[in-house]
Amino acid sequence: MSIRLEMLQVARVAPKTLGDSADLVRDFLLAQQNPDGGFRDRTGTSDLYYTVFGLEGLLALRADIRVPAVAQYLVNQDCGERLDFVHLCCLARCWAALANQQPDILSQRPADFITRVAARLFGTAYGCFLALAAYQDLGVELPEPLRVVQCLKFLETPDGGWTNERGMKFGATNSTAAAVTLLRHLRLPLTAQVGEWLLKQAHPQGGFLAIPGAPIPDLLSTATALHALSGLEVSFDPIREKCLDFIDTLWTAEGSFHGNWTDDHLDCEYTYYGLLALGHLSL
Repeated sequence: MSIRLEMLQVARVAPKTLGDSADLVRDFLLAQQNPDGGFRDRTGTSDLYYTVFGLEGLLALRADIRVPAVAQYLVNQDCGERLDFVHLCCLARCWAALANQQPDILSQRPADFITRVAARLFGTAYGCFLALAAYQDLGVELPEPLRVVQCLKFLETPDGGWTNERGMKFGATNSTAAAVTLLRHLRLPLTAQVGEWLLKQAHPQGGFLAIPGAPIPDLLSTATALHALSGLEVSFDPIREKCLDFIDTLWTAEGSFHGNWTDDHLDCEYTYYGLLALGHLSL
């Protein structure tokens, strides 16, 4: 199962906890779609990155998607020649998301898409994660997977985690979660120390910290940490209720989640991460 489908499968469990509020989340996500078919960033402009989360959130809630409108938006991006690496990978993921509802939609995808992704692999934990996910979304094998493993080796930190850039002395939660997911999908072994490192990032009031010693937890780190721990088959039962309480403090009656206690904005990205986190906590 691909990274995208694995996460989607978990996010689809979130309504078990949301109950009737799942309809509010669906309505919020639908309202984030612009007339051009894309989903809004925090300025209101259609953006591929946010379109990924809008589509995946709607799929998680089994809501109807305006497939023709989104497909036209993606076609207008051509094969991503003007896109940076992150948005290029997002374009691949958007096509894969549409194929969930309408498999034949991929016939509209530019034929040279794969070579564009292949040219952009670079050496950060996030970059490697996006590259593997993009290849999976395109239905092709990742070339030279051992080079990804070598890259991650340089990103290991003395405290037992991973960082996104070389030279850091302590790990970061999202980078460590990305490394865990990558190595697991490449069928490589992981030590118990990784799960211990992730659990240490849990905040006393619930949620997970982005880095050791961060002042407050955030929703992104919480969702990715829970996903990594689940993949490692490490129990987080002792902190389950506190994590649910933390996510509840981020919930709004508008049908979305704030990214952390200081974040005033609402968007598709954190709405999706709220669904992913709740999915894991509902299992």
